[in-house]
Amino acid sequence: MNIVLAIAQGLVVMLVAPFFSGLARVIRAKMHNRRGPSILQDYRDLAKLMARPESVSSDSSFVLRIMPPLFLAVSFMLAMGLPMFTLESPMPVFGDAITIMYALALSRFFFALSGVDSSNAYAGFGGIRELLMSVLIEPSMLIALFTVAIVCGSTDIATMGQHIVTGNVSSVVAVILAGVAFAAACYMELGKLPFDQAEAEQELQEGPLAELSGPSLAMMKLAMGMKQVVVVAWFTSIFIPWGEPATIGVTALVGAVVFLVKCLVDFVVCGVLENSVSRSRFKVLGNQTWAVVGIAVLAFVFVVVGRREKLCQSNRACPSLPWWRSPSPCWAPCSSSCCRVPTLNGSAPLPAASPRSLPLAWPRRLPETA
Repeated sequence: MNIVLAIAQGLVVMLVAPFFSGLARVIRAKMHNRRGPSILQDYRDLAKLMARPESVSSDSSFVLRIMPPLFLAVSFMLAMGLPMFTLESPMPVFGDAITIMYALALSRFFFALSGVDSSNAYAGFGGIRELLMSVLIEPSMLIALFTVAIVCGSTDIATMGQHIVTGNVSSVVAVILAGVAFAAACYMELGKLPFDQAEAEQELQEGPLAELSGPSLAMMKLAMGMKQVVVVAWFTSIFIPWGEPATIGVTALVGAVVFLVKCLVDFVVCGVLENSVSRSRFKVLGNQTWAVVGIAVLAFVFVVVGRREKLCQSNRACPSLPWWRSPSPCWAPCSSSCCRVPTLNGSAPLPAASPRSLPLAWPRRLPETA
């Protein structure tokens, strides 16, 4: 049942990815007060590209050829592992936060390498910008995920969502701050304005995609759309897990509807934000992303300080004893729950000593006798 649900998730993401990318184009057209293309235009574009012949530059190596299927395979793998339709992951090995970060880094590396590998100057610039975007995005993502992992006690995405949906978290403020930072990092990962520097159509003619054509370009367009849906599902699975069934079964159909509604709302919000900002220069992106890293670090500080405070409270001195008898464990009867009174063979507790009976210095060790 798990493998069936995993494959179903991958197929659903593959089917709805062109729809959500077309939705972004429709929102852009409506906000610009023009008619624009149909919401199903991306399906037609993919069909046309699949029917066209493919031309590959003679100066490019095998990296450009394997990049589209590799990108598509990584996106499909992540779609199979994330807990999209239920609170449980159908394939937990692909639903771990560390695995997801490594998989996204792998696809990003080959995407940038394919641009640098080609002889096209626009593709090379796009590959370099993609590497810069990874430096700006991944630290905030890692810190936010690490914060939630400490709070929930696991790096598994399904476990994080289950802890948050049941309220079983040790620091609510840290989770909220981590969610804000992760939401901003996911927006940057989607490649929306002003963070679409690698594929900037007005500047670089889609960057590394300039050397692709035919089925390879169609495969890459589909893979990038799937990646956007996966990133949105990644965010909703951790920080907005409400409304999905707890177990894998027939109720997963209801979870699929809830998941699609969440994705629809998220893509509408991202589309409105994208068309409400202007394109910024490539060199000032670092000035716009430092606040996201700061929020993620602040969430991590909240977790560390909270755990230290709890540790201090658990190891603090007994409140009913004077300061000279404060070291734990307590030596006298105490009504506090933090005290555990030691006894000798089940007898009464040891009597409390007065301050004058306590030694002023440690006694010297007596020599051992034969």
